Amino acid sequence: MAGILDGVDMRTKLAGHNRLELLLFRLGGRQRFGINVFKVQEVIQCPPLTQVPHANPTVLGIANMRGKTISILDLSRAIGAAPVGDPSDKFVIITEYNRKVQGFLVDSVDRIVNMNWEDILPPPKGAADGTYMTAVTQVDNELVEIVDVEKVLKEVVGGQDDVSDGIIVRRDESLPQHVLLAEDSSVARKQVTRVLDQMGVEYTTANDGVQAYEQLKRWLDEGKDVENWLALIISDVEMPRMDGYSLTKAIREHPQLTHLHVILHTSLSGVFNKAMVQKVGANDFLPKWEPDTLAMIVQDHLRLHAEERAART
Repeated sequence: MAGILDGVDMRTKLAGHNRLELLLFRLGGRQRFGINVFKVQEVIQCPPLTQVPHANPTVLGIANMRGKTISILDLSRAIGAAPVGDPSDKFVIITEYNRKVQGFLVDSVDRIVNMNWEDILPPPKGAADGTYMTAVTQVDNELVEIVDVEKVLKEVVGGQDDVSDGIIVRRDESLPQHVLLAEDSSVARKQVTRVLDQMGVEYTTANDGVQAYEQLKRWLDEGKDVENWLALIISDVEMPRMDGYSLTKAIREHPQLTHLHVILHTSLSGVFNKAMVQKVGANDFLPKWEPDTLAMIVQDHLRLHAEERAART
């Protein structure tokens, strides 16, 4: 299953069609788990590992991969389950998140399935609190849990949360500007809203693309001048029911929403994302997670929105 992303051109065609491909795997028990293929570089037999003194207990060690050193994490232990065990006969899923490459040790890898985002559902209410599950689906009449990898990496690797001094510039707060955020990961949602709070920007959040699009239509039904009031939409790409690509496409096809600024905000790294962003008509693409970069790109779009509004009056 190495070289799993060789068919990038084919997978790029999924953009805007609300489809994804899941790599299915197990962590030692019967429960199946899934991860978006776009996050996966390859799947390999676990290589020899070098232990790192004083590392997080989840980090089994480091491995040399084609001249690069990457950390190998026990995914089962990371989500609070029993360790996978002896890694020598296990598999490693090599992934790229937030421009960083790491490997997740798993017990076994099943196969890749092509699915519709409408079949990827939020966890039952209350079920995701305190867990590492960001969505669920069914394959072969079995429940598949999709892991909140952002949460795993946040706890293991950490990272910067606040915008650096000198990044945020004063803006004209007399002009009302609002931001709509669509994000299914509770950790990522808190990270983005923390930046918006630091910037003093008002916002509304939605847990997926369907919620976001319904919110937009409600604002129109209420008589809001959405084009002048809503400065920006920040949307994750991977979301249950409706992904960010399909949300952007729906916005561009709505006559009263078509000119809204849309940033697709995602941990999916790689050049194919830019092609997808252009295909569906988003204004910008930002890989997660860099608060300074997010703050700067949000400021740019707030300024552009203000200039466009002034030109219309």
